[in-house]
Amino acid sequence: MGNPEEWLETVRKCEYLPEKDIKKLCEMVKELLMEESNIQPVQSPVTVCGDIHGQFYDLLELFRVGGDVQDTNYIFMGDFVDRGYFSLETFTLLMVLKARYPHKITLLRGNHESRQITQVYGFYDECQAKYGNANVWKYCCSVFDYLTLAAIIDGSILCVHGGLSPDIKALDQIRTIHRLQEIPHDGSFCDLMWSDPDEIESWAVSPRGAGWLFGGKVTSEFNHINKLSLIARAHQLVQEGYKYMFEDDALVTVWSAPNYCYRCGNVASIMEVQNGDSVQGRNFKIFDAVPDQDRFAPYSAGRGGMGMNSKLGGGGSGGQYFI
Repeated sequence: MGNPEEWLETVRKCEYLPEKDIKKLCEMVKELLMEESNIQPVQSPVTVCGDIHGQFYDLLELFRVGGDVQDTNYIFMGDFVDRGYFSLETFTLLMVLKARYPHKITLLRGNHESRQITQVYGFYDECQAKYGNANVWKYCCSVFDYLTLAAIIDGSILCVHGGLSPDIKALDQIRTIHRLQEIPHDGSFCDLMWSDPDEIESWAVSPRGAGWLFGGKVTSEFNHINKLSLIARAHQLVQEGYKYMFEDDALVTVWSAPNYCYRCGNVASIMEVQNGDSVQGRNFKIFDAVPDQDRFAPYSAGRGGMGMNSKLGGGGSGGQYFI
């Protein structure tokens, strides 16, 4: 084994790769990401996806709904790992697809693509349980540092995981951020990963303890200055799968983890963009979670986890998770 085509066969079956292959894969993906700018330009048509959070079988469902990567361009707006049972398989699949189809898939960084956060919310423990050491976690964290911060579709739709920053007025200020590092605790890089829109006018302290709450006036001004028609972001659970906010629908939240944490009961969505300059050029596809009997809990998770290959129960049985 040793090439993306062979790896793809393995990871599509929710099997993880040998440690040496993961190391090689991470090096391949880092080389590709090194060539991408902080705001990666993407041309429509493209499908925009929100948080996945280790829900591997729901990621497969997303591709069934949205189309195979070889036929469809994708932007994933971060938070591939943590909380779900299959963070390793989820991130591995996305990396293999990136290695196999580098120009068809754009991977953005989310606030969970972080050493500190993954040690609390599951990915570190999962790698330890599946490999017996932290090497694979370290390889993946090194890839996190290379993930791009944003994408821009047709020069018109900005895609970013979290939101805006009071330190960023123009897109060029994102382009000058040094991204090859752990996500800082504050500042513009942190804000792009952590901020949330809210029904306020300008800025407010975020209850998350990182990033900011930002309002309609701020969003409208940012879009006007940068000639944007829309900000697309993820980072917040939306029961209906997606949610527009503010005057002229200046921002949309896209959420792609159905029945989040196996208990929230929400649907998920992806946003198909046929034309970045036109509202009519956007189409949302809604999808539900894969039935519980079609997924497995792969290891004994630390918080309320279940044994190897035990099936996930219905309702609230999927461990103690935090939103």
